This record gives sequence, structure tokens and C-alpha cells, in this order.
Amino acid sequence: MNFPPGTILDRTGLPLPSAGLAASPLYEGASTADRIGDWGLSSAGPNAAAFRNLTALRKRSRDFERNNPTAKGGIDSFVANLVGTDISPSWNLDNQDQKDELQQLWDDSQLEADFYGISDFYGTQEIACRSVVRDGEVLGRFHDVDPDFGLIVPLQVQLLESDHLDAGYNDISPEGNEIRFGIEWRKGRRYKYWLYADHPGETFLTSSDLSRIAVDASDIAHVFRPLRAGQARGVSWLAPIIVKLHEIDVYDDAEVVRKKASALWGGFIYSDNPITDRTMGGKPLSRENGVQSMRLEPGTFPVLRNGQKVAFTETADVGNNYLDFMKLQFRIIARGLGITYEQLTGDLAGVTYTSLRAGLIEFRRLCETIIARTLVFQYCRPYINRWIKTAVLNGATKTISVSHYLKNPRLFHRVDWHLDGWDFTDPVKDRVAELMDIRNGIETRGQKIAKRGGNIDRVDRQNQAEQKKAAERGLIYDCYPSQTTQSGTLQKVEEQIVIDSAKTQ
Repeated sequence: MNFPPGTILDRTGLPLPSAGLAASPLYEGASTADRIGDWGLSSAGPNAAAFRNLTALRKRSRDFERNNPTAKGGIDSFVANLVGTDISPSWNLDNQDQKDELQQLWDDSQLEADFYGISDFYGTQEIACRSVVRDGEVLGRFHDVDPDFGLIVPLQVQLLESDHLDAGYNDISPEGNEIRFGIEWRKGRRYKYWLYADHPGETFLTSSDLSRIAVDASDIAHVFRPLRAGQARGVSWLAPIIVKLHEIDVYDDAEVVRKKASALWGGFIYSDNPITDRTMGGKPLSRENGVQSMRLEPGTFPVLRNGQKVAFTETADVGNNYLDFMKLQFRIIARGLGITYEQLTGDLAGVTYTSLRAGLIEFRRLCETIIARTLVFQYCRPYINRWIKTAVLNGATKTISVSHYLKNPRLFHRVDWHLDGWDFTDPVKDRVAELMDIRNGIETRGQKIAKRGGNIDRVDRQNQAEQKKAAERGLIYDCYPSQTTQSGTLQKVEEQIVIDSAKTQ
């Protein structure tokens, strides 16, 4: 093959592409042509954006929760689905006595877990989850309480808003470690948190204490949803929709004002001659901003003088596009937040069972991911690990000695966390599907009960006690397969089965 003089060949003997061709992007999205220019070409790291914008996003998100019903409804819906009434633990222990004791001890002591004393541990889950959705992050500080305080297990958690951790605090600590975004790092790991003693946004009768306190990272549960590797601080989940929420809010307010102005049916009175007296058509004139005006009252119309005419104001109607336009915008907002349109707005018009179920399945998969990777791993797990150790070392357990625990501590830290369970979309069909899973060995009763926030040991004990009580009182219910068949026919007791069998022989 003949090539022009000066052509550079690669190792296969083919000409290398020209510099101009090599510089052209292979993907249109990487182009810097006039069509998109240099849009979106920032190389900022996972923390640079948060450092510059964290405070502004947090303030605006809080304002939306206070004043925007759509945003508040979306946050409420997310929190209700992520936490429900509780995300509760269950222990994976072979020793039933130890398992029962830890479960009962937890149920009793979690009522005292809140440092502020206004809720139980499950209540702190709700507050923490709301802070993560709205603010992007929350801090849980663990406090070892003096045993003399009288707690069942001397441990509490204090929730702190992320304002306590100044994102703009970057320095060198007294130990020579680097402090970034209020967090002290040592060998690439979180070492200490430098927290304001008081909330910087609070005003007290006494002077606020804005001094910083260094708290060991082991005493802090820093809860946020990381979206990039190496991310150190959390960003409000409302960040992608803040501008659109604001614009839609302003637009909707303008529509309400326009409708109000149109309903008022105002107008102008103009005259060929100057108005010199203080009445017009028998009505007194008032002066606003230097302009004479007269208030029209319902059911009346003034008689005007010769040469005076009335011109009524006319406001253009928005037409039939308003509802479709708002629905589209709310769908975009719902998608940006991560919930469904129906959850954001409460609008169930035209919803079918199939579409509702499909949307909920997708949403609940997202919730399960956030629960497992964020709420449980970053908040529930650190607290209960600290709680188990504190309970054993302070003698709160009878079946677990200190020596037994120290011999194999991880044996007692095998804990599963379960949501309070979502309601069935179609109760009959969903329960039949659960029964099929159990009968076919796909899942066990224990797994099904756990998914609904229950404990199989408690359920079995309760069933056993209730069936025994019913038998003692001569009561028969068709909810017990041992007493009736699925159709309601009485089951034969074992003695009757033996008698019937003997008669046939």
C-alpha cells in the first residue's frame, strides 16, 4: 500500500490518525463544542463541593421543610418508610437463655437510650433519619453514664445536628494530625471530631459556648449516605431538586395571587374632567399611595357622573395546562428525591394496582439499601455493639459472664436488624404468596416474621399460650390448623383418629 510522504505508521503498518482526529472525543458527551461547551467539566473531589456548599444546602432544605408542604410531605414519607415505628434487633445465638435475656434487656433499656430523655432508641432513629434526609447527615455521640444514675444499661446516645461539625474548619491538631471539614484524620482514618459545645445557630440567655471539643471517633456515629468514594460529609437529599422546588413554589404562589386578583373583580374609573370633590357616585374616596380610589361592595354599583366611565381589569386564565404541568414537575421532583409521585403529593387519582405495586417495589428496594448501608451500619450497629459490651461489663446480664464474653465477644455481636414491615399492597395475594414461599421452603416462618419486625420465639410462645388457654376454656378458632381445616371443618384429635382406624380393621 502506498501512503503520502510523511505518513506515520503504527506497528501493524497502518497510518496513525491525524492529530485533529485523535483529539476529537469518541463520546458526544465529552465534546466541548458550542452545543454544550465546558458544561459539567468540574474535576472537584468528593469533598470539595460539600465544603463549599454544605451550609447553604442545609439551610435551604430546612426552610423547605418549614414552609413548603410538598417538601415536608416528601421528607415525612421517606422517614415513615425508612424507619416506621422501629428498626429492631434480634440476636443470632444458639443459647436460647442468653438470646432471651439479651432481647428482654434490650427492650427494657432502649427506653432509656435517649440522652435528652424525650424518646426511646427507636425515636432517635426517626430523628436521625429525618436529619439525614433533610440535612444530609447527623451525629450520634455515645455517653457512658455513671452507674449511680440508675440506668438499666449505663449508655445513652446524644443526637447532634451537623452544625456542630464546622465544614469550614481545616487546621492542624495539637497532635500534628490534619483536620479536614471538622474531622481529625490519622493515617487516613477518622480519629477525632471537633464539635462546637453549643449549636452555633442557637441563642441562649447566657453567652453561647462556641468553643470546640475534640471527641474520639469511637464515641461518634456519623450517619450520612455516601455517594462517592472517600466522601467525608453528607449532602442534603434535596440538593438536586432545590432550584426546581423553589421555582415551582414561586410559580404556584403567583397562580394563587392571580386567581385571587381575578376573583376580586377590580377595575378603574376614569373621567374626562378632573375629580375635585371627595365622593364619587355617593361613595367616599380614599387615597392610597397618592391615588384616589373607591371600594366596590358586593351587590352595589355606584352611579357615576357624566363623563365618567368604568374599565374592569382582566387577568388571563392559565388554561387547561396547569394541572398537567404541575403533575410533570412534581414527578420530576419525586424522582429526584427518590420517592414516588403519589407519596410526594398524596394524589392517588387514576392509580391502578399494577402501577402502584411496581412503584412501591422499586421504592422499597431503595429503602432496604439505605436501611442496611446507612441507618443500620452507621447508627444502629455501633450503638448496639457498645451497648452489649457495656451491659456485660457492668453486670447487667446474668447468663453471660464477663469472662465468657471476653473469651469470644463476636459471638454476642451477631445481630440482625428488621424493619417494622411494610403494609401489603394487596393483603390477600401477598399473604398467599408468603404462604407459598414457606410451603416450598424458599423462606421460613422466622424469616417472614422478622421481615415484619417480629420475633419468632415470641410469636411461638404467644401462640402456644393462647392455644392452651383456648383449649382450657373449650374455645375453637379456625385460625389454628390443629383445630380446624382450612375450610373450617373440625380436625380430628389423635384419639379419635386411632378409634376410627381400629373400626375399619
